[in-house]
Amino acid sequence: MLKSIGIEADDLFRSIPPEIRLNRPLRISKPLAETEVISLMESLAAKNFAANKISFLGAGVYSHYSPTIVDYLIQRSEFFTSYTPYQPEVSQGTLQYIFEFQTLVCQLTGMEVANASMYDGSTAMAEAILMSQRVTRRNKVLIAKTVHPEYIDVARTYTQYNDTRIELVDFDARTGRISERHLSEHLTQDTACLVVQSPNFFGCIEELESLAQRIHAVGGLFVVVVTEAISFGLLKPPGECEADIVVAEGQSFGVPACFGGPHVGFFATREKFVRQMPGRLAGIAYDKNGNRGFVLTLATREQHIRREKATSNICTNQGLIALATTIYMETMGRRGLQEVAYQNVQKANYAKLRISRLEGFEIAFSSPTFNEFVVRFDGDVADLLDKLRTEKGIIAGLPLSRYFPENQTDFLVCVTELNSKEQIDQLIDSLSQISRA
Repeated sequence: MLKSIGIEADDLFRSIPPEIRLNRPLRISKPLAETEVISLMESLAAKNFAANKISFLGAGVYSHYSPTIVDYLIQRSEFFTSYTPYQPEVSQGTLQYIFEFQTLVCQLTGMEVANASMYDGSTAMAEAILMSQRVTRRNKVLIAKTVHPEYIDVARTYTQYNDTRIELVDFDARTGRISERHLSEHLTQDTACLVVQSPNFFGCIEELESLAQRIHAVGGLFVVVVTEAISFGLLKPPGECEADIVVAEGQSFGVPACFGGPHVGFFATREKFVRQMPGRLAGIAYDKNGNRGFVLTLATREQHIRREKATSNICTNQGLIALATTIYMETMGRRGLQEVAYQNVQKANYAKLRISRLEGFEIAFSSPTFNEFVVRFDGDVADLLDKLRTEKGIIAGLPLSRYFPENQTDFLVCVTELNSKEQIDQLIDSLSQISRA
């Protein structure tokens, strides 16, 4: 084929800079028998250091307990139906759990309608920005710097080829929340939306009501992002705080961390905006005999009749992961989710209190937090975290300098229901020992 069109194989890779190409054959072994492959995989898996360590990592991917019923039910044969439910007569099972998924998302977020077509929280946020521009017919977007930095990167990628103007609003160095003063400097009559995360990347809980009033005063939409879905069990729903669009990452609901994926995006809004909502929406219909059935009631994707007028080119119904989160939410129920949320906040506050009493350590921000918080250390953070990992077997958190170069002395700690009191005490003792060494 290449010879017929007159090119060499190397020409296919011209876009890759020569200095980063491999320029050698892959080190692949000869064909192996199944038993040999299993043995090889086990030997490679044994090299993973994190498997036997205590972890306090969060920052968008969270370690929570998933009831065994979740894994059992998603493997049942009746859920192995068509990936895309184009034909409702043969996709009732798929359409029903999509409908239930949407219903639960509405209940969690306090919004009126929800879809089921977002890859993850970051793409849901980017879609919310585009939707805000369609609704307001404005192009200026304000994003709080306390939104997950990788979410902001995705938004920039989404909007790099249109005339979107993204402006970042700084945070208050004392509270860790969005700065009211900086917001005033950026907020103008041409602002399409204000995007705020709560709990934010630093773990701080934002005051959503006042922010909603600020953006509504100039005719813009208020977009609330949630990366830690367990917080819905404790905090006031964003819909009750006058949010116009709520997007979230649902990984915490029964989906293991799995080295960062797969994820599942929540997207909810007000009914008056439903025609501008991306993706697809499943609903209930009745036949002439009154029998209930599930159908796609709204599908604004490019694959459907709207073609180039589509609001989005998202091409997934989340399928298996949406089902897993639905089973988790149904299994836990309202009280179960509240209990998990309380355990998270109680254990995190215990850790905050213990760390704040250590010499050389302090809690960086004064705002209330959920299960994450920033610790400030008066020494070398990178060296501290490395010694905790190698000497104590503890992954103590994420150095903030990875995303905020000016925060060289800070690291982000996450405590969930899976971290026992003994583990937290071990972290505190290890921090004390290594910082004094």
